[in-house]
Amino acid sequence: MSKLRYVQGPVETRAPGMLRNSVYGIRATYETDREVIDALLPKPLVAVERPEIWLQMVHVSMHVTETDTVEIGALTTGVNCTYEGAPGAYCFHMAMEGETVVTSGRERFGEPKKIAETHFERNGDHLRATCTRHGITYFEIEGTIGEKVDAPLTFEEHLFCYKGMPAIDRPGEFDGDVFLTRLNWQRNYSDRRAMTGGKITLSDSPFDPLADIPVRRITDMQYVEGGTATGGIILQKVPGEWIAPHWVGRQDEPRNVGVDLGARVAA
Repeated sequence: MSKLRYVQGPVETRAPGMLRNSVYGIRATYETDREVIDALLPKPLVAVERPEIWLQMVHVSMHVTETDTVEIGALTTGVNCTYEGAPGAYCFHMAMEGETVVTSGRERFGEPKKIAETHFERNGDHLRATCTRHGITYFEIEGTIGEKVDAPLTFEEHLFCYKGMPAIDRPGEFDGDVFLTRLNWQRNYSDRRAMTGGKITLSDSPFDPLADIPVRRITDMQYVEGGTATGGIILQKVPGEWIAPHWVGRQDEPRNVGVDLGARVAA
């Protein structure tokens, strides 16, 4: 009997909802320039008082079913902000290994994911991790794992994304509604430690210009490991023009020269 695998066949039954993961890696927060945050953050999100970038670089074991686990490295970056007074971070860049996890996150939650190569290297208590795309290692983070921190091991945090379908024949517009979504990440860490001698290196890449968001001061860096569960919801519809100028960050567009921050401030 012939088969056609462009139509979904029987799948293993599993409960809907949160995806369970096991992780280890680095969380960090750093201060950057206020004008960068003002240009980077779309409506209706509101910047917090300190111009901060939140990020994590982790190795993830995704427990897709009871018998199927997918292992990836993942970089996630966001602008600390609020939505209707509730804290979170606007997720403007995600890079990770594996086409399936990239496309599913983009289509389902609006996550700005890209396929990348990641590398983790541990020498004693020193941990170094990198993210590479198009042969350019544009992100590197390292530090030495130290003492336990006095912080919760179990908590929930939120990231904000935008989900839409770019228009076929109207550049800069969208076909259908655009949604602001919220990722709900439930943390159940088994270990959380401060890192000393922390360093974040951003190298220029025309495909992933994180170097345009300079590291002025690292305010926090931690090593974490344990369990997480991830899911999300739609918060509201938004006008497409709110996110249209930021959509280029989801693409590899080396011709994009960006905006002049000095001109924006002067205006």
